Amino acid sequence: MKAIGYNAAGNADTLEIIEMDQPVVGPRDLLVAVEGISVNPVDVKLRAGVEPEGAARVLGFDAAGVVTEIGNEVTGYKVGDAVYYAGDVTRAGTNAEFHAVDERIVGRKPASLDFVEAAGLPLTSITAWEMLFDAFRLTEGGGSGQTLLVIGGAGGVGSILIQLAKALTGLTVIATASRPETQDWVRKMGADHVVDHRGDLAAQVADLGLVPTYVAALTATDQHWPAIIDLIAPRGQIALIDDPEALDIKAAKPKALSIHWEFMFTRSMFGTEDIGAQRDLLNRVAEMIDAGTLQSTVTERGDNLTVDALRAAHLKQESGRVIGKQVLGGF
Repeated sequence: MKAIGYNAAGNADTLEIIEMDQPVVGPRDLLVAVEGISVNPVDVKLRAGVEPEGAARVLGFDAAGVVTEIGNEVTGYKVGDAVYYAGDVTRAGTNAEFHAVDERIVGRKPASLDFVEAAGLPLTSITAWEMLFDAFRLTEGGGSGQTLLVIGGAGGVGSILIQLAKALTGLTVIATASRPETQDWVRKMGADHVVDHRGDLAAQVADLGLVPTYVAALTATDQHWPAIIDLIAPRGQIALIDDPEALDIKAAKPKALSIHWEFMFTRSMFGTEDIGAQRDLLNRVAEMIDAGTLQSTVTERGDNLTVDALRAAHLKQESGRVIGKQVLGGF
């Protein structure tokens, strides 16, 4: 089958068409004919800095498609089902004609979206959901009278995190955005207040008369760390997804802050007992999309999957100016 991968870490030009065997399904696996994919910051990070082990590495984690084969222990799906999911960082990726994935991290595709649009949701939805309900330990309907600050609100995770927080909790949401178009976007996603992370973040939040209990640090956490420590409430909670070189963790002690890493691949990497939680939350997200409670975060929809299209999507990710999500069709 055809796939797009890379043989040595480097820039986007390292991406190339490769021929590889169709995946062999394991007992709990689905074989999916990939009809849509999206590009995420993790794709760029791995391509630029992680050497393949042996054969070329195929990237891509978000996918939507049709089940063409099932493993002998699969119970939740059948051939012909339309699904969407975010994959497993320890396995070959979704930038391929066919992809094998554990059924326990797969959801049923939203019926109201086509495959390409649906592919923009899984990774960011899982990340945002786990931040709210695993890291922050919020409950649905909880958070009334409290505030969530989302730093980097116009990106893929921020766009769905704002929506989930407004739909499922009582939190007041402040989102950061620095350009007129990104500020308009986070308001469209449902943010109650917008501040500019290029300015004095702590002062702008204080001017709102709000003291966040929760901070979702989605980008440049090291740069914003002093402001986060300053503006957050005592015994507040911080969740981050990026990879800062260093943080002054002791600065969090006077306020007795809790700090959480969110990594949506953890459940699949370690085969945790609650791995099926990702299937369940993806099904909830699909239901909410179909009910109109959530909206798609896709802003850039390309043509079918080609080397040129994927390279262009990687370059746009590297620019740091992506709003929402980028998606492409399958081969």
